[in-house]
Amino acid sequence: MLDNLRSFAKSWPGKVMGGFLLVGLAGFGVNNVIGSLGSNTVAHVGNQEISTRDFARAYQNKINQFANQIGRMPTAEEAESFGIPSVVIGELAQNAALEQLATNYGLGVSDTKLGEKLRKDSNFSGTLGNFDPKVFTDALRRSGITEADYFATQSKIASREQLVLSLFGDAELPVAASELINRYIGDQRSVDYFVISDTTVPAPAAPTDADLAAYLTAHQTEFRTVETRAVQVLVLSPQTLADTKTIAYAEIEAEYERTKASLVKPERRTVEQVILADAAQAELFAAGKTSGKTFAALLTETGLAAAEIGTFSKPEVTDTALADAAFGLVGDDFVIIDGAVGKRAIHVSLVDLGGQVSFDDAKADIAKTLALAAAKKEIADIQDQIEELRAAFKPLKDIADRFALKLHDVALTADGTALSAVEAIGEDDRAKVSETVFKAEAGKLTPSVALSANGNLWFDLSKVDPARDQTLDEVRDALATAWTAEKVEAAIAEAAAAVVVRLDAGEAIADIATSLNTFPQLSGQFTRSGETDTPIDSVVAAAVFAGGDSLHGSVVNQQGEHIVFNLVNLIPATGPLAAAAATSIANDQRDDMFGQFVTGVRDDAGLKINQQALMQALALNSGN
Repeated sequence: MLDNLRSFAKSWPGKVMGGFLLVGLAGFGVNNVIGSLGSNTVAHVGNQEISTRDFARAYQNKINQFANQIGRMPTAEEAESFGIPSVVIGELAQNAALEQLATNYGLGVSDTKLGEKLRKDSNFSGTLGNFDPKVFTDALRRSGITEADYFATQSKIASREQLVLSLFGDAELPVAASELINRYIGDQRSVDYFVISDTTVPAPAAPTDADLAAYLTAHQTEFRTVETRAVQVLVLSPQTLADTKTIAYAEIEAEYERTKASLVKPERRTVEQVILADAAQAELFAAGKTSGKTFAALLTETGLAAAEIGTFSKPEVTDTALADAAFGLVGDDFVIIDGAVGKRAIHVSLVDLGGQVSFDDAKADIAKTLALAAAKKEIADIQDQIEELRAAFKPLKDIADRFALKLHDVALTADGTALSAVEAIGEDDRAKVSETVFKAEAGKLTPSVALSANGNLWFDLSKVDPARDQTLDEVRDALATAWTAEKVEAAIAEAAAAVVVRLDAGEAIADIATSLNTFPQLSGQFTRSGETDTPIDSVVAAAVFAGGDSLHGSVVNQQGEHIVFNLVNLIPATGPLAAAAATSIANDQRDDMFGQFVTGVRDDAGLKINQQALMQALALNSGN
């Protein structure tokens, strides 16, 4: 059956179908409403069902990926505006279409094969790279899926992989394409070049007031303040209230006596190992152990080096065999156990016995714990008192003094960065606090702001400095610097253009460089990516590769430097395309073919979307 599929993919009908199938998901939407689907079904592709649970899991994964890219969790409206629901439905629909096709052709994998794939999955490896059931179980628990769900998903993935390999596994890059690509990425060039900098051109005269005034008029938007609000900020949280507490020494002593039985540091061992790559090494270490040789002596004798795995307590070592071996050793002994690539000798270089934590070591933590416990008992009452004082229009300074809380003076702009100086305001809360401050009116009572760390924030807005254009006197120095930089840059550009005219006239680049009190340099041979650690970056390289043998010119590189160059040598690539590059390009080609094919399969199977179930799933996921 796989041969039949492969033959079809290579046939003219198969190629024609691949050439005309729709490409991508750019126009795919979620506007179809199918009322006949069940409430737990978001969509059907042929006879394959996409459940609300599958959609919710895939949607959350996609949201998390997007959050990693933008640095925060997007709102439901932002997710919809970026088309995330459509992308998720599209990906699930593609997978479902492939699964149906794989089912139709009887593709699948055995439970034994799935077990082998699981044991080889590095995501579930322990400390030394072996499969660890505990790591696997913990990963499933964090993901909120069962073992049965995991294997069901892996079975579908394996079926899809079989189908893809059957159809596109033999696709190869045409010889002509390989040769063209090889020339493109493998050709090399070298140039004579020099840099025209501020030292090459005369320094401009100092700007006059008229020059600065004209520059300010032309660039006023660059010399404008942003609105700044002066606020006093008071934060009440369990931690800020705990910071006001002083715990009596006797109370700390009593708490230590009460809890000292539980104040025990676990034994920790620094573990090192030597991989015994062959049977001879393993036998030598085994014989040495029997004869009483030390671990260090065997290292000297064999020339092997020990690698430190780390310092752990026994529960921290997920590899059970390693934990038992390392924590069963006494003194300077070592033990030989099995490893992923052969035998390994395990040795403990340092032992921290742990044991009872002393009062001196524990008293600071005990004081903090007691202070936090006292704060948690009082915080609700103090919060009510602060609200009452605020309602009575008491200034925040008086409130802070009354409860010994810290008051912060902040000059705040809309970006909220100044709030980083207030440790009690977490990064996640800064935007919310800043937005609230910028909606407030000076002189009016403002409500408290709830913080994510079980706290509340109050602020008094005392002054608003609106955004405005700055005057010449305020920014005179900055204007002079900017004006001078602009004049220098213009002079450099003019000099570079003049050099190109002289090159066009046939003058040698060395003579031109000498006239400008500089020296040309000969680059190494470089490709289109440029030359490392020189001004010849990819931008310059692109200009150098833009013409034939007599090419010369000037270009501004990514660092803003003006590079004048004259082509010295052109070295065509020889030999075949590098194996790694050929493989990568062939994979890209297969990916493109696969994308077209799977879109056609999905469209042929027919996609039906339950709009109501989809909206419900999105609402639940967003917490609405």
